[in-house]
Amino acid sequence: MELEFEMSDSELLFVAASDAEQCLIELEEMIPRGEGQYAEFFSVADTDPADLLDLADDHGAVEPHLIEASEDDGLVEFSVSADCPAVSLAESGALPRVVRAETGDGRIVAELPPRHAPAEVVESFLDEYPSAEFVAKREKESVTTPFGSEGFEQLLREHLTDRQREVLRAAYEAGYYDWPRDCTGEEVARELDITSATFSQHIHAAERKLLAALFEGSRTESNSTGMQESW
Repeated sequence: MELEFEMSDSELLFVAASDAEQCLIELEEMIPRGEGQYAEFFSVADTDPADLLDLADDHGAVEPHLIEASEDDGLVEFSVSADCPAVSLAESGALPRVVRAETGDGRIVAELPPRHAPAEVVESFLDEYPSAEFVAKREKESVTTPFGSEGFEQLLREHLTDRQREVLRAAYEAGYYDWPRDCTGEEVARELDITSATFSQHIHAAERKLLAALFEGSRTESNSTGMQESW
């Protein structure tokens, strides 16, 4: 299930900044920092990202940082409290997939696992952000898995190296794939006593192999059966 909201409240940093700079801002990653604080990493297009730092101070963001910058795009980090829209949805059980604003128009798309009631999540979010508008609820189709549990275990054995399996399992168990993330890649690397670059190399190689098996296999199965599984 996907839930979509539109937001134009200038009290929201990502909306206000996109309006003030007439630019596009999109959340790329959100990491918990403890004590109710989260680091949010936003990509910026069509403006100098350095101009957003003063706006962040005006809206109460803590310690804004410029990560990457060119004349008209880049990446910025804002430390925010737990009352931001993305965090609010995550704490309700939804998984924010799209958080973006363009020239003052904000949009959030969140994925909701089956065990959660959409009406309750929507009501809770609108109570917290009354200016938001709930615009869509969509059934989300999942890709049919081309292998069962035994086949998946065989895939892991045949396609991943021992080190790739170790890194993938450590990252999963540490909460690297949770939303918001419970840890960073650097933290998982330290636990494994490897460098961040080595962790990145192994995790990306493992993910690429698994995704290739999933999508290429499911494409073949879809062509032969024409079936998809909804969740």
